[in-house]
Amino acid sequence: MSTQKKAVALISGGLDSLLAARLMLDQGIHVEGINFYTGFCVEGHTHAIRKKDKAKPKRNNALWSAEQLGIKLHIIDIIEEYKDVLINPKHGYGANMNPCLDCKIFMVHKAKQWMDENGFDFIITGEVMGQRPMSQRKDLLPVVVRESGADDRLLRPLCAKNLGATLPEREGWVNREQLKDFSGRNRKPQMALAAQFGFEDYATPAGGCCFLTDKNYSNKLVDLWQARNKKDYELDDIMLLKVGRHLRPEPHYKLIVSREDGENKFLQGYKKQFATIEIKSHNGPLTLVDGELSDEEFRFASRIAARFSQGRDADNVTVKVTRKDGEEQLFDIAPMPVSEIKQEWYI
Repeated sequence: MSTQKKAVALISGGLDSLLAARLMLDQGIHVEGINFYTGFCVEGHTHAIRKKDKAKPKRNNALWSAEQLGIKLHIIDIIEEYKDVLINPKHGYGANMNPCLDCKIFMVHKAKQWMDENGFDFIITGEVMGQRPMSQRKDLLPVVVRESGADDRLLRPLCAKNLGATLPEREGWVNREQLKDFSGRNRKPQMALAAQFGFEDYATPAGGCCFLTDKNYSNKLVDLWQARNKKDYELDDIMLLKVGRHLRPEPHYKLIVSREDGENKFLQGYKKQFATIEIKSHNGPLTLVDGELSDEEFRFASRIAARFSQGRDADNVTVKVTRKDGEEQLFDIAPMPVSEIKQEWYI
């Protein structure tokens, strides 16, 4: 009897990787999933924090996919390693700050390392030729193969018939005739295949899973780098970019103003790292202050924060400023009229 072949599947939590893994399971391949955590994944973070999103599912879609497939999922933290991919992408960025091609190369390379270390035979991904403009064009798919080091041990089950045969196909580990020839941005073939397999309630087929593809988030990241005069970040930095209104009234400081009670509670965890502005006389946001401010600038910033409180129309509101050294100060200020809040302050 031949030994059962083993494949490691890149599981993003999206529909494509779910289907690719299922196609391999149906051919008798032993499949285990791998999910890389960069810190930029969309799912879970803001939905868990904001009350307005309380009806949305809080699940981890990669874990959900593994459950549907009945396979083991290995979640691997690559936050530190991923920094160089984002900061110095060899192939550049997409429409926003998404280094999609470098990201795919990096993740397939990491999967290749895992495959070798754990005695697996090949790698599978849910890539579909022509689906994403920066990483899945026909001319770029071979770049991922070559620069990742995966060579012909990288199999893309959903579009394999559009590509040359890989080692698993040539060796008869998988039947090429049972693979697919999907291409382009139309997701209807994937949705039909999902229905055939009985998959329901999967992640939105066309949805992105990375904040770096979002223009608003990317603008905040670029602003962070420009303000610090260097391209670097820590996990707390990129988490905070997902939460609150971000305003920069002056180049040397930024305000992060919570938008609702859920964000208020989340930002409480950062009070020891930042100076803060709290509205004491009315219900209102907690505001983190990123930068060094004079007394006059704190008063100015407090007027902005008060504009987003329930005291916005009051003649005066009481605010408490807590500096980074713990010094506290209470004072009354007039909320800033909305007409004085400049659009260019918003990041």
